[in-house]
Amino acid sequence: MPRKRKASRTADSGKSKRRKSSIAPVVLRLLLLVAIAAVVFWSWPYVTDWAATTWGLVACWITSVWESLLELLGIGLALIAMVLGIVIYMFAGGHFSLFTRYWRWWLGGIPLVLAGWGVAAFFTPGDGIIREVTLGGRFGKNIITDSYPVAAMRLTGLVFLGVLIIMPRQVAHLIAGIFRVIGRFFTLFWRGLRRTSQARPKAVPGPPITEVEFRRVEEREAVPESPPTFTPTKAAEVPAPETWEPGRYQPVLTAGGWQLPPIGILDKPAEVELSQSEIEKRGQLIEEALASYGVEAKVVQINVGPTVTQFGVEPGWDRKYKEIRERDKEGNVKVRLQEVSKTRVKVDRISALASDLALALAAPSIRIEAPVPGKSMVGIEVPNTTFGLVNLRSVIESTPFQKVYAKSKLALALGKGAGGETIAADLSKMPHLLIAGATGSGKTACLNSIICCLLIHNTPDDVQFIMIDPKRVELVNFNSLPHLIAPVVVDTDKAILALRWLNQEMDSRYRKFAQVGARNIEGYNKDRHSGEAMPYLVLVVDELADLMMTAFDEVEHTLCRLAQLARATGIHLIVATQRPSVDVVTGLIKANFPTRISFALTSQVDSRTILDSAGAEKLLGRGDMLYMPTDAAKPKRLQGTFVSEAEMERIVHFWGSQRRLEVEPVKFEEMAQVVSPDKGGEDALLDAARQLAQEHKYISTSFLQRRLRIGYPRAARLMERLEEEGYRREPGERTLES
Repeated sequence: MPRKRKASRTADSGKSKRRKSSIAPVVLRLLLLVAIAAVVFWSWPYVTDWAATTWGLVACWITSVWESLLELLGIGLALIAMVLGIVIYMFAGGHFSLFTRYWRWWLGGIPLVLAGWGVAAFFTPGDGIIREVTLGGRFGKNIITDSYPVAAMRLTGLVFLGVLIIMPRQVAHLIAGIFRVIGRFFTLFWRGLRRTSQARPKAVPGPPITEVEFRRVEEREAVPESPPTFTPTKAAEVPAPETWEPGRYQPVLTAGGWQLPPIGILDKPAEVELSQSEIEKRGQLIEEALASYGVEAKVVQINVGPTVTQFGVEPGWDRKYKEIRERDKEGNVKVRLQEVSKTRVKVDRISALASDLALALAAPSIRIEAPVPGKSMVGIEVPNTTFGLVNLRSVIESTPFQKVYAKSKLALALGKGAGGETIAADLSKMPHLLIAGATGSGKTACLNSIICCLLIHNTPDDVQFIMIDPKRVELVNFNSLPHLIAPVVVDTDKAILALRWLNQEMDSRYRKFAQVGARNIEGYNKDRHSGEAMPYLVLVVDELADLMMTAFDEVEHTLCRLAQLARATGIHLIVATQRPSVDVVTGLIKANFPTRISFALTSQVDSRTILDSAGAEKLLGRGDMLYMPTDAAKPKRLQGTFVSEAEMERIVHFWGSQRRLEVEPVKFEEMAQVVSPDKGGEDALLDAARQLAQEHKYISTSFLQRRLRIGYPRAARLMERLEEEGYRREPGERTLES
């Protein structure tokens, strides 16, 4: 009991001590607060007087500083505050990548801001502290100075510098384009001055045939073809007018009095330099990549072309080994590999690695030709790092082209192969050509080079053209040629009339052949003089899809009939389209156009439509094409020839400046003998429809469509006319009103 009391006493004393210790700080704080309140109350008048004086001084200082900054910087204060706000936001948020990613915009924005600051200095506000200076302040005034010409030059320079830093590539292209336009303007102006100062002699009839020394163009000195070599890149050498304009050089005359253009009218070719060490390094990469996939192969031949380089790979051996265990003299077991058999590596194994080889070579795409025709190797075509153009003159001067031209007037310079070899063809043996390619792939450039190649070697007495250009911008440059039977056709309705006229011309030529007992145009022209010979006719269509949309049945029927029968009469077709779908390039058209050229296409479906095989979707564009001749099992890759606008202008000017034959252009509307029923005339097929109505008890609109090969609207109009005349329609057939 005594111990318990003692413990309770000590506990009570501890509680009382804790209460005293907790009360003491509260009392001290209250006393301190009362003392501070008493001091503030006693000194309040002095504090208010001091605060008013201090605030007045600070306000005066702030006002003077603000007025000074506003007078010095003007509206630039807002620009500086905005920039500082953006910088603080970036640093606070940790967006440091905006500085590194858009450093051009930051650096180029400085001169643009200064230019805007200077522009603000041109304006003076109506009131305010800066009315004595400008809206841009003294700093903006110093940017523009007091001279307006100097201010304009400075502001233009600042804006140009800012745009140049932000968009250097676009500015460089813009400047180059401006200088190119200016240079072309001065060139045309200088040519006009020279033409007016030096009047060309008037064209006179050619001298008598007996006094002129004639020679064929193939007798010109041809440059022998050599293996492709590459020299440093240089601009094409433009020929002087003295070397090609009529009357200013030694002409090559024909029996008809025409002057053939010299080869100097075309620009000299410019080659592209390729590093030999880089080519060899690519060959080693191909061998290493194939070895890493378990395919033994060796690069045995390298053919460098203008666009692609063909690496000839010889497949190795697929070897099988057997382990043989043997004991040596000391009794140790050794394993030895003995070759049991070896077989050639299958070509399909190399072809299946096309994507892997493209990855190893860092190439956009590669094409594998397995095998190369006539050689025991696989061709791997890799795009070059530097693309080169194939000049038309370089192909014309080559030996393969001269060999083809010695046999035919319709020799075509197509281009150079993947190995650099020159490819030439004979249009009379094709006998028709179908060209397909997406927009910008080189389709129109191919048409221009084919036309220019024929114009270089043929007069209007030898070859004549009918050109159809629904796009109105590509072939109209050839309008002044004397080779044209009629001006370039740009209207689709008139183009159909031109096809009908060509069909009638083919029938007329066959009747002439029958009268003299000739089988073809070569037999008809044999032993005939220049004026009596029948010229070749070449139909050039730049866009087949527009014609097919206008009159599908008639265009397909006419083209197929011409393609089947016109070869013997010297009529050849060159048709191009950028949409090789099955509704444009139909099965009948493909069957009658065995020779085809395909440029880069958008899909494998289009490639199979035009070539019956894939591959055109992997072409590089800019003249890279696949050429499918009649005697080849698979297409051959070429880089097509290129003719510049200046070369085409020179050729057209050359022929346009010579005398023309007194022959009026053909009017297709009169030769087609078709009168539009909408204008009150009778349809040319009305008599044929009457005959069908007399031969059959009932007729219908679809029956007239099938028998007369016309569209539904025309057949319906004929059917209505026949009903007016008393002929009976098939029971149950719908009319236009129904």
